[in-house]
This record gives sequence, structure tokens and C-alpha cells, in this order.
Amino acid sequence: MAILRGGKRIGGMDVRIGIPRDRSLDNVAGDKRLQRRMGGNPESTIGRFESYVKEAEGFARKARYYAEFQLPKGVSGQTLGNNEELEGFASEEQNKTAHDLNGRRVRAFCNAISMPDREIIMKEVKHNGPARNIAYDFKSGDITATFFADKFLRERTYFELWQKSAINTRSFNYNYYKDYVSNLNIFQLGQYASRQERDDVTYGVQLIDAFPKTISAVDYSAQANEVQTFSVTFGFRYWVNYFIDQQGNIELGNSLNTRPVIKEGPFGGILNKLPPELRRAGRDVLNDLRRRVPLGRITGGRVFPPFRIPPLNI
Repeated sequence: MAILRGGKRIGGMDVRIGIPRDRSLDNVAGDKRLQRRMGGNPESTIGRFESYVKEAEGFARKARYYAEFQLPKGVSGQTLGNNEELEGFASEEQNKTAHDLNGRRVRAFCNAISMPDREIIMKEVKHNGPARNIAYDFKSGDITATFFADKFLRERTYFELWQKSAINTRSFNYNYYKDYVSNLNIFQLGQYASRQERDDVTYGVQLIDAFPKTISAVDYSAQANEVQTFSVTFGFRYWVNYFIDQQGNIELGNSLNTRPVIKEGPFGGILNKLPPELRRAGRDVLNDLRRRVPLGRITGGRVFPPFRIPPLNI
């Protein structure tokens, strides 16, 4: 039907003039303008940046972390009973009891902590021409964690007992190395698009042979009514990346931290024909399978996040 129509009868003929309607909507499915992808140009700088953010499912957040502390073994009761010089060191029973009673609260009250750094130590070697810097060692600096304290300062006592595994304030003797060091775990947490209920571990390091070198002072002031905090500085031998070093019994991916490329195959064609609501739900299921199927048993050791880490005792 025309938008505007008019006419007049001249003789035995009808003479009519009209403006036809817009026919651009007759073939909506074939309109090339509607076949373009949503969003901007994926090949532009902004488009690439957006695609990288979507692929990563967002950025790491400073407030999403988890630190796991474990008191050392301490001096066994049998050894302690047969040697008076060892009296005053933390015993194996003391450390176990303190960890069972206060360990979870110490982890929950960890207000701040840092991932460790690593520096490769170089030596300059010169042979015919410009010198080369040759790596011959590496080192890491201490890390510091901050904790909230309850009114009994039990969190501070937890680390004082750890120090007591190394030093004896009664006899001024010092314990064996293996009796006062323990491993410390620090995890980055992240929320996956297909799992909205809680955070998963997305990155983790383990500090080998850690020890609380310094427990900070506890400050008081009559003008302040803030929650009491204290800090602990940890020394350690070295640290490992749970992902690339495949530490312990954790099944992780390859050293490049890459995920296998999984083609959509027949599912992709089916999903594209579904309504948008069902299509999104179907893609969420596929994305979840891509992350969680244990491909390592099939492809010889490749498994992608989330990591299969023993349950965290939060």
C-alpha cells in the first residue's frame, strides 16, 4: 500500500499518482546492515582490548586472595622429655593444638599480604666485545602480612608460638632448622562467568621453608578506637608457582599457561540457531566444560583452570 495516493478520472480512464511505501523492511534477514557483528570493529585497538578482557573474564582484584599458614612440626614430646635443654621450645603437641584452635581464624583475619618477588642475580662476563650478563643465582625478598587481632591477641600468639619453635627464651638455645620452618600458600581468587556462587583459585604460589622473622609491635592510643592490627614479616628459602612448577599433588596446565583451543563443532551450529536466551545458556555450559573437563588425562598433562587444589579450609 502506498503512503500517499491520489487520482482523477479522465474520460474512460483512471489516472492515479501515489508515493510507494518503503520496501527496505521486506527482507530483514537479508539486510547486510544487520549482519554485522555487535560492538565495534574487533580489529581495532579498542576492539582487541575488549576481546582480551572478555577472554580473561575480567581483571584480578586485590581483595580476592587467600593465604594459608601452617605451624611447623615443633619438637616431639619424646625428644622433649629426654632432653632438658629442649625445654622452652614449642612442642609438637602445642603447635598442633594451637593450629587446630586458631588456624582458621588466623587465615580469615589476614587483612593484607603480598605475593613474593624474584630477582635473578647476574654477573658481567666480557669476552671480545660488549659484556654479557650471565645469570648464576636468584633471590626473593621477605614478604609482610597484616592481621586483625581479637581482644585476646590469639592471632599474635599463633606466630609467637611459631617463633618459639626456633628460639628458646629460657635457655637462649636455638632449635634445628627443620623444626621451625613450614610452607606458606598464597592464592589469587577469581569468579568464573559460569560459577557465580563463589571464588575459585586462579593463581597460586607456595613459599618453601617460611618462618616469621619479625612480629611487629602492637600500638595503643587513647585517641584511637580502631580495630587492633599487627604485621608479620616472613622469610623463606624460595617460592614456586603452583601452575608452572606443578607443585605437590595439584594437576595444573603446561608451562605456558595456555588453554587448548576447542572448536565448537556441531554444537556451534546448533547454538547459533537457538533464541538468544537459550544460546547464552548453551554457551555457558560449553564454556564451563572447556574449563573443567580433565583434559590432562587425555592430552598428557594439560589441564586448564580452575586448578584442582585440595579444599581450602576457610
